[in-house]
Amino acid sequence: MLGFLLARAGVSVVVLEKHADFLRDFRGDTIHPSTLEVMHELGILQDFLKRPHQEVRELGGQIGDEYVSLVDFSHLPTHCRFLALMPQWDFLDFLASHAKRYPTFKLEMQAEVIDLLHEEGRVVGVRANTPHGPLEVRADLIIGADGRHSVVREKAELKVDKLGAPMDVLWFRVSRRPSDGDQTLGRIARGKMMVMLNRGAYWQCAYLIRKGDFEQIKQRGFEAFRDDIVSVTPFLRDRVDEFKAWEPIKLLTVLVDRLQKWYRPGLLCIGDAAHAMSPIGGVGINLAIQDAVAAANILAERLSRGTATMVDLERVQWRREFPTRITQGVQVFIQDRLIRRILGSNEQVPLPWPVKLIKRWPSLRRIPARLLGVGFRAEHVRTREVSTDE
Repeated sequence: MLGFLLARAGVSVVVLEKHADFLRDFRGDTIHPSTLEVMHELGILQDFLKRPHQEVRELGGQIGDEYVSLVDFSHLPTHCRFLALMPQWDFLDFLASHAKRYPTFKLEMQAEVIDLLHEEGRVVGVRANTPHGPLEVRADLIIGADGRHSVVREKAELKVDKLGAPMDVLWFRVSRRPSDGDQTLGRIARGKMMVMLNRGAYWQCAYLIRKGDFEQIKQRGFEAFRDDIVSVTPFLRDRVDEFKAWEPIKLLTVLVDRLQKWYRPGLLCIGDAAHAMSPIGGVGINLAIQDAVAAANILAERLSRGTATMVDLERVQWRREFPTRITQGVQVFIQDRLIRRILGSNEQVPLPWPVKLIKRWPSLRRIPARLLGVGFRAEHVRTREVSTDE
């Protein structure tokens, strides 16, 4: 997204992507209303909505035998009052296809960044491996957007504050039937939690486990794991035999952390490279998009003139650190006060008091909708589009 925005503003950009394509399972598929609003401001929203996706206007949870509607997006002050569910590989293909319309945008696939280039105390480029041999790319500014296990931030020796998480996630898919319904659900039943994302032909499932428990779960055996899945989602009883081995079940290690300083001379980290988010609320993608918009707003004109300074990089962190800290604070609170309690018990946990309030006064569903759908300090596109003949 940042490459797209900078190229749109006339800045020369090279994006290095490690893989040959984007076709692989990512941690989340949720495109929030704040991101859809950015696409509206860029004039590409209608094109996006033509692509296969699901629209979720309400979110709820099955807590024991009781279903509770928790989030209602229908009152948001945005053009799209829903979550769009789209596999992240399709979203990345979509962004890349629009970015490629600009002559200043270049995407290098199968280019894995392995190190930074330094000169006189400043980052001046990156070194990458490609099928054709080593590649060096030099630039006025290097953006580290390579995720929670960022090579860029490691090589830059940026210090990380680790906030911790009590859970990991087992990521797998199960076929979906029309009788299942369309609702994207969180499910809680006697010490077990699972989130199910509707991907049309199948459910993408995220089964929460206590951190470090995967080996113990495997030792209990596959049948015991199937029984655990059925206990939290009984309607999958006739489908759990679709997975017959551990290999398709991916362990996603949950990290919540953030850099103390997102930048150094010649380099800036954004997204998960700057702040790994908990999967709670599925907001990681959208925080990263907001970082990209803010960075483009602050840096585009400066980069086009070759006058970007450390002060400008500091401004990006100042702009985005507040919403990051608040969002992570909410996530850690939920992790420690709810998820840790549920995963540590074999009993059915009673409805938390905020859920009871929402159940009693449905209008309160607008509050979590605002927090999830728009978030704290939503960003808007301020950069102008430079025509190709300028």
